[in-house]
Amino acid sequence: MHPTEELITRTRAGFSQLDIPGKYVDTALHWIETWLTDDAFRAYRPQIEHLIQSEAWDFLLDAFYQVIPFGTGGRRGLVGIGPNRINPWTIQSSAQGHAQYLIKEYGEEARHRGVVLTYDVRIFTRQAPYNPDLPNPVMNLTCRQLAEAAAVVYAANGIKVFMYDAVRSTPQLSFTIRHLQAISGDMFSASHNLPTDNGKKVYDQYGGQLIPPHDQILVDEVTQRVTAIKTMEFKAACDQGLVEMIGEALDQIYQNTVATLSLSGARDVKLVYSPLHGTGLTSVYPILRKLGFDVTLDPRTGNLSGAFENVTFNIPNPEVHQSFDTTLPFAQEIGADLILSTDPDADRIGVMLDHHGTWTFLSGNEIGILLTHYGIQKLKAAGQLKADSIVVKTDVTTSLIAAIAEAHGVSCIGDLLVGFKYIGEEMNKLTVEGRMEGFVLGTEESHGYLMGNYARDKDAAGAAIWMAEHAAELKQSGQTLLDQLNTIYATYGYCHNYLTEIRLLGARGMDQIQKIMDHLRESEIAAFGDFGVTRRVDRWQGAPQPHLSRTDTSSRNVLIFHLVNLPDTRSLRITVRPSGTEPKIKMYFEILGKPCPPEQLPAVREQITAICARMEKQLMQYCYHLLGVDFPERGFLLFWQLPLDDKMKYFDIEENIAALKTMADKTARRKALEDMLIFLGANPVQKIDQAFAARYGQGLMAYLELNE
Repeated sequence: MHPTEELITRTRAGFSQLDIPGKYVDTALHWIETWLTDDAFRAYRPQIEHLIQSEAWDFLLDAFYQVIPFGTGGRRGLVGIGPNRINPWTIQSSAQGHAQYLIKEYGEEARHRGVVLTYDVRIFTRQAPYNPDLPNPVMNLTCRQLAEAAAVVYAANGIKVFMYDAVRSTPQLSFTIRHLQAISGDMFSASHNLPTDNGKKVYDQYGGQLIPPHDQILVDEVTQRVTAIKTMEFKAACDQGLVEMIGEALDQIYQNTVATLSLSGARDVKLVYSPLHGTGLTSVYPILRKLGFDVTLDPRTGNLSGAFENVTFNIPNPEVHQSFDTTLPFAQEIGADLILSTDPDADRIGVMLDHHGTWTFLSGNEIGILLTHYGIQKLKAAGQLKADSIVVKTDVTTSLIAAIAEAHGVSCIGDLLVGFKYIGEEMNKLTVEGRMEGFVLGTEESHGYLMGNYARDKDAAGAAIWMAEHAAELKQSGQTLLDQLNTIYATYGYCHNYLTEIRLLGARGMDQIQKIMDHLRESEIAAFGDFGVTRRVDRWQGAPQPHLSRTDTSSRNVLIFHLVNLPDTRSLRITVRPSGTEPKIKMYFEILGKPCPPEQLPAVREQITAICARMEKQLMQYCYHLLGVDFPERGFLLFWQLPLDDKMKYFDIEENIAALKTMADKTARRKALEDMLIFLGANPVQKIDQAFAARYGQGLMAYLELNE
C-alpha cells in the first residue's frame, strides 16, 4: 500500500471512533489527503504524519473537516495546520479571492487606489500536539508574517499595497483607508481572542466592514472562485513600488484627528492605561498624552506581546473584568482615579474607577450610557446640539441609551443588527443625506464606541478621551463616574443588561448550536421556567424579503423573547443569537426598571439583578436540557467563557481533585493538580474556584493546603 493510502486508511479507522456525523468525516479525509499529496502543502506534511501517528483524531478532524469560514468580516480562528485553521494558505487564499473581488468590482481603480494592511501583536507559540522536533510552518507565526503573505498576493494581482511598518490599531486602519482614499484594507488580528487565535478582517473603501449583500459577493469569490493563488517575492514587490511602507506621518495625522473629539479642558484626573500588551500603545496612549492627561502606563501589561502573558486567563478582553487583575494593584499603589484598557487591536475599551475607595468595573452598556449622556450634555451646553442630532446603537445595546437621547430631543437609531459595521453603514447614509454633523456617537454593548467622522469602525481612543475628561469634570465636585451613572439610573430607571454564552466547540458544537436555534425558532414556547413569554421576534422575518444574501440570513439569525412584565419592571427581554466569530451561542438579558428616588436605587438594583440571575439560569437550563446535558447548579459559578465540555469535564473530575488532599508530598500534590487542570488553560484554579468552594466550603488551594 502507498504510504499516503496507509495514512488515510489509518485516519479513517481513527475517525470511526468519534461520535461525529459522517459528512464531517468525509470532508476531513478529503482535505487530509489533499494536504498530504499536493505540493502546495509539502511543508505541512511532516506534522500531519505526526498527528496521524500519534492518533490525535479529535484534533485532526477539527483541523480538516471544513475550510475555515470566510464570514461577513473575514476569517478568524485557531492558528494551525489544516484548512480549518489560520495559516499562510488560508490567509493567501483569502487575499486572492479578495483581490479578484476588488478587480471585478472596481477594475483598474482597485489597482491604483490600493489596499491598506495593518496588523497587531499576535504570535503562535503553542507546541502540543505538534512535534517540536519537526518543521512546522505555523510555529512562531506572527500577524506581520500574515500581512506580508497577503501583501505578495495583492501585489501579484497588480493591486498597490500600503503596509504599516509596525503594529497599528484597527481604527487607525479605518482612518487610513479613508485618508488615503484606498479601495479596501485588511486588519490581521484576532481582536480579544486567546493567544492561540489569529485572523483577518476585511474593510471597504469607506473604512467599514462589508454589509450584505456585498459581503456575500466577497465570500463567494473567496470560497468558490479561487483556483490558483498568485504570489511574488515581498522584496520584489517593494522594489517595484507595489508595496509601500507607511508609518509615522500618518500616525500624527490620525492622532491629531482623534484629539479634536475633546469636549472639555478638564484634566485633573489620574489615569492608568493598559493596552493589554496590544496596539493601544500607538493610539490611545499617545493621544491621551497629547491632550495633556496625567496618564501612566501599566508596567506589566504596557509592552507589546502576543502571548498576553500578564493578563488573567491570557484573554486580553476589556469586557472580562479579570483582565484588570494585573493593572488594579498598580493603580491602587499610585493613587489613580481611573483605569482605561483596550484589547489588542485597540477598538474596544474597558473602564474601572475608584468610587470613593472602592474599585468598580463598568460594563460596555454602562460605558455607553455615560458616553451618550456626556456627549449630549456637552454639545447642548455648547449650543452644538442640532434638531437632527442622532445616536446610533445596535438592538442588543441597552434601551436606556434611547431613553436618554429621546429625553433630550435626540433621535436614536436603535434596532440595528449586531456588529459595528451596521453602525458604520448608518454613518454612510447620514453622510449621503448631509446629516453627519448631527452625529453624536455610535455605541454597542461589546465595549465599542465611535465619535466623529474620521472612521467607520469603533475606536477606543475617542471613548478614552470622553471618559477621562468626564471623570475629571465630576472630580471637581467630588463625584465619580459611578455617581453620575447612579443619577442617570434614578432619573430614567435602572436598566440591567447582562450577557452570557454557551461555548460549543468543533463540528459537534456547530450541530448543537443549530439544534438550539431551531428549537427556539420553531417551537411554541410558553415560558422559560417561571418567566412567561409574551412575544417572540424573529429577525429572519421583516424587511427585506427575501434576504439579501446568505450573510444577511446569518446576521439576522437573532431571536428576541419579550417576557411577562413584573410589578417593579417596565420590560424584560432575552435576545439569543449564534456568534459570528466564535463557536458559541450568546444570550443577552435586559430588565428595565422604573425611575426611583436616589436613596432607593441600591434596593432596586439588588432586586433587578436577582431577577436577571434567575432568568439566566432558567434560560440556560432550558437550552442544556435540549442538548441532553444535566448541568449542575454550581456550574454557574465556573468562569462563564469556558466551553461546555470543559465545564462538564471539571465536574467529572472534581472528586478526584479533592482527593489529592490525601497525597502526603505537597510538591507531588501540586504537580498532580496542575496535570489534572491543564485542559482549562491559563489560571485554571481561578476558573473553577467558586464552584469548588460552594461544595467543599473553601477555595481549592486552601482545601489542598497549597496556598503557601
